[in-house]
Amino acid sequence: MFALVDANSFYCSAEQVFRPEWRGKPLIVLSNNDGCIVAANKQAIALGIQKFQPYFKMKTLCEHTGIIVCSSNYELYADLSHKMMQVIGRFAPEQHIYSIDESFLSFKNTTQSIPDLVSHAQGIRQAVWKETRLPVCVGIGQTLTLAKVANHVAKKWPGFNGVCLFNDEGFRKEVFEQLTPIDVWGIGRKTNEKLKQNGILNVWQLSQLNMRYLPTGFNVELERTIKELNGQPCKIWDGVRADKLQIFSTRSLGKRITDIASLNQALAKHGAIAAAKAREQKSLCGTLIIFVANSPFDEFPCSYKIVKQFHTPTNDTTQINKVISDSIHQLYQPGIGYYKIGIGLLNLSNAEYKQWDILSPSVDNIPLMNVLDKINQRFGRDSAFFIAQGTDEKWSMHRELLTPQYTTNWHHIPPILC
Repeated sequence: MFALVDANSFYCSAEQVFRPEWRGKPLIVLSNNDGCIVAANKQAIALGIQKFQPYFKMKTLCEHTGIIVCSSNYELYADLSHKMMQVIGRFAPEQHIYSIDESFLSFKNTTQSIPDLVSHAQGIRQAVWKETRLPVCVGIGQTLTLAKVANHVAKKWPGFNGVCLFNDEGFRKEVFEQLTPIDVWGIGRKTNEKLKQNGILNVWQLSQLNMRYLPTGFNVELERTIKELNGQPCKIWDGVRADKLQIFSTRSLGKRITDIASLNQALAKHGAIAAAKAREQKSLCGTLIIFVANSPFDEFPCSYKIVKQFHTPTNDTTQINKVISDSIHQLYQPGIGYYKIGIGLLNLSNAEYKQWDILSPSVDNIPLMNVLDKINQRFGRDSAFFIAQGTDEKWSMHRELLTPQYTTNWHHIPPILC
């Protein structure tokens, strides 16, 4: 059996952890630069909030109905997610962290030690709430897909007390007849439309499809999903996550850049972020892409791009910063208000199998990069950085409604009044 443990409206719930007076009240969280609504709890949705809508369209509704609005506090969310996953991992021999707020558990060969999975799941919910103050729901099934569907039921349907277990054929049919295919993990909008055209309107009809007579236009992934809905495990998680083939660090700026020095600093910051990601997965960059642009909605949209091939692949921040500085005059044009910038690392190779060149010796400062990474891992990103990034990031992301970073910033630790 497998379980999926999923936090309820994670971003919103994380904002309420250190603000108990906000619990039970409508709350939304905004995207970068406070642009769109990326998270809304059930109380906000009940008042008419629509996710992924521009905030300016919903601002009046928020003000009139008293909806609490927060900027994305990524530092807080990441730290609370880490704590939550540590608690969840204690309840099963195998754990796979699927996303920032979702974790799969495997209960293989645990029948004797865990005879009652529902009580065990309630124990997970109680432990996570007690130790992190985050509400979670648990779905349990014979496959990952069934666990995902069960979690959907536990979260959306009343009467389950946050836990749903698929262990009865009659109950499974009853649930499947009330769900549409798009409610199933791995089925998107286009596949759902194709299924409708073939007369498949609910999950039970989908689960009863004969694979031999599967309509044309569907791939093997749908066949796996059907088998999983019938309790045949087909999807597994990998013990080792594959390395990324490309690494990008991009950002829409909070304030437009109009001078060459600020543009250089902003690109250097994102070059450092991308280089740190490459070092984390022990990759070297063979091709560097630097791009800048104004807004596509400007009267005269424009963009500029530089592509640099490294003769000897690198992940050294100083080497990337050097390319940025050497190329900045080709990227900067007076009179343009730059709105989006980015760094891309392509043609990645494994650092353990680096090909050395006697005619072009590497100039990477590996010890310096190791020290830099250790400092930033221990004390937080940009605790130590190169001066090329500048110290006054006027162009940085707007987060006007940012709450304190209670668990990662010494200045934001909540005071206790005794």
